[in-house]
Amino acid sequence: VTLTKEDYEADDILATLAHQGSEAGFDVLVVSGDRDTFQLVNPQVTVLYPSARGVSELKRYTPEAVEERYGVPPHRYPDVAALVGETSDNLIGIDKVGEKTAVKWIVQYGSLDAVLAAAEDIPGVVGNNLREQKDRALRNRELNHLLTDVDLGVSLDQLERQPIDVAAVTEVFQKLAFKSLTKRVLALAGVSDEVPTPDTASVVTDIPAERSLVDEELSAWLAKHRGSPLGLHLRRMHGELTEVGVASNSEAIRVPWIVGSKDQQPLIQAWSEPEHTWVLWDAKKQLTMLLEMDSPVVVAGDPRLAAWVTKPNAKARSFEELVRDEMGVELPTADPDQLVPEQTPTGVGIEAWYALGLWHSLIEGLDEGSRTVLNDIEIPLVGILARMEYAGIGSDSAGLTHLESELATQVATFEKSAFAAIGHEVNLGSPKQLQKVLFEELSMPTTRATKTGYSTDASALSELQVSNPHPFLDALLGHRDATKLRQIVEGLRVAVGQDSRIHTTFDQTGTSTGRLSSLEPNLQNIPVRTEVGHKIRATFVSMPPAVGLLTADYSQIEMRIMAHLSGDEGLIEAFHAGEDLHRFVGARIFDVPPEDVTPAMRTKVKAMSYGLAYGLSAFGLAKQLGIAPAEAKTLMTEYFRRFGKVRDYLRSVVEQATRDGHTETIFGRRRPFPELTSPNRIVREAAERAALNAPIQGTAADIIKRAMITIDARMTQGSMTSRLVLQVHDELVFEVHPGERETLETIVVEEMGSAADLLVPLEVQLGWGSHWDEAAH
Repeated sequence: VTLTKEDYEADDILATLAHQGSEAGFDVLVVSGDRDTFQLVNPQVTVLYPSARGVSELKRYTPEAVEERYGVPPHRYPDVAALVGETSDNLIGIDKVGEKTAVKWIVQYGSLDAVLAAAEDIPGVVGNNLREQKDRALRNRELNHLLTDVDLGVSLDQLERQPIDVAAVTEVFQKLAFKSLTKRVLALAGVSDEVPTPDTASVVTDIPAERSLVDEELSAWLAKHRGSPLGLHLRRMHGELTEVGVASNSEAIRVPWIVGSKDQQPLIQAWSEPEHTWVLWDAKKQLTMLLEMDSPVVVAGDPRLAAWVTKPNAKARSFEELVRDEMGVELPTADPDQLVPEQTPTGVGIEAWYALGLWHSLIEGLDEGSRTVLNDIEIPLVGILARMEYAGIGSDSAGLTHLESELATQVATFEKSAFAAIGHEVNLGSPKQLQKVLFEELSMPTTRATKTGYSTDASALSELQVSNPHPFLDALLGHRDATKLRQIVEGLRVAVGQDSRIHTTFDQTGTSTGRLSSLEPNLQNIPVRTEVGHKIRATFVSMPPAVGLLTADYSQIEMRIMAHLSGDEGLIEAFHAGEDLHRFVGARIFDVPPEDVTPAMRTKVKAMSYGLAYGLSAFGLAKQLGIAPAEAKTLMTEYFRRFGKVRDYLRSVVEQATRDGHTETIFGRRRPFPELTSPNRIVREAAERAALNAPIQGTAADIIKRAMITIDARMTQGSMTSRLVLQVHDELVFEVHPGERETLETIVVEEMGSAADLLVPLEVQLGWGSHWDEAAH
């Protein structure tokens, strides 16, 4: 049962239910992570509060437990909290008053009112703070007091749990792919195990026995299955390949791996034949292993990718979790790499068999659009990304070392300046020490409250510097930037391999939008327009036999997608005319000729155009541009008057997503948004902002991936040796070999320009140079 009451907090509803239950003689359990609920505890009411381990371990708070933990009975807990404050509710307590002091006062005087009445008698700094800030304590107690008499419109009898609707539960859980959970829920409800459910119907019972094949027997088995996708799993120990598993729908085969032996030759031969296609768990990782052996294979499927396409917002599920959820089998979770092959909990052939089974199970439940995204975009991309990771990109190690030294000097200089500004040393990385300097020594206005006091993050300090300029803040912010950049450079330097190249990892499943992410090291967080950013990019270099780096990226791709999706004639006209988009839009909004649009006007228009797609409000635009909210609102009103279909499109996106429960890209990629129906306004509005941009950002991700696939196909067809080595959002970086630049430029422009059929042209910009920064455009 879900209960809501306008103008009341959820805790007030909990408190009212707890009170009603207690009065009726029930034993009541309140599960909450809000300590305010401790005031409800009595002999009939117990609070279950998450421990440090989270909701997996709930601690029972009875009257005795509350008093043992906090030193006061439950009904006095709000008095203690009023003095100390509650960071989770942004309630600031009396300065310098901690839990021990607050408890001592409540025990000594009996209540908060009595403490405040005796404030003149309390000595020291804390007594002075109490006298000056007593209104703060009274406000806190008013806010943390829970109401127990809210009119909920229901009686306890109406809240009694009814027998579950087995058919409805089964149908919903089947749609959500909660297979093993179905069985557990029905069992808890007392339903017979013989009730047909998706879980019991899909539990795998015909697991094949694993057998070993080598040489001629292996060759015959592979020949028999030519043309059908086979499961494949490689197992390493201490970095060396020790055995390989292959599987059909009904057989699981183990192939012992001995370097130089002819026993595995039939499998190596099969890997090179396009008639043999393979389904692998985490295919890119295993493909990289095969590339080291010069044995690339044709990937037909990857259940890890299929699971992500199905639920891109969900936490990544392990192989064992998916086997349990999809096939109803509990696998041992021990790490096979830590055991000798004979002791592995699951045979390598059986793992290949499960990978194949998972693939069939997962793709069966995909809608047409998601199936297209998986088979036409994500699976073909696996091999490309594996080759990019294997190739890496050339790095100037000496340049990185020199730059790291420069940044270390900057860090030290900013540190000295910060100390000089306040007359003493302080740990610039300690929020607690910074709070003391900023809000006590320098008496600056307090920033937003956090669990550890007032915020000292970059955004809070930047706002503080605007309103209260001070040399210490200048030095502190400079120190932060230089430290962050030094860490980036250090990470790059450490990542340079023995081949003088950096081999990042491209994570296909790392975002819910469809964009690729980069890690170990992250090559997507390098600044673009700063001086240090240019220096960092200059350390990514072309290495022989390559003659240079070619860069290619889309011009204003998100705005072009916005024009296509909205169908706004004004935006479409601007892109077809080839004009400066922001100057064109500025001329319309400010009602001036394009040549009279000033740089300031253009900046405002650019910020607004991109901001609208991210749900930027008038207040947010005003803050970003440093203008009055009224001016920002006028700008947005005029923008929507001139480009009305953009407004209509943005409205329709959220409405459609709320109805469907998801957004969708041009190519069918879905992103679920269950939060759009959340009763929590903050959660709901955050989901609305994310939903606004999801179709645009997701389509941009699909487009660049489609371009990568077709470019790779043409390069392969032309037997080119140049290589795609990096992808950063809308940009591709190629390492170009002798004699191939002109051909590659033609291929890149043609394939990137035709990766999507939009109402506006896709414009591609090229750059060339000996290093990444020189190749920028």
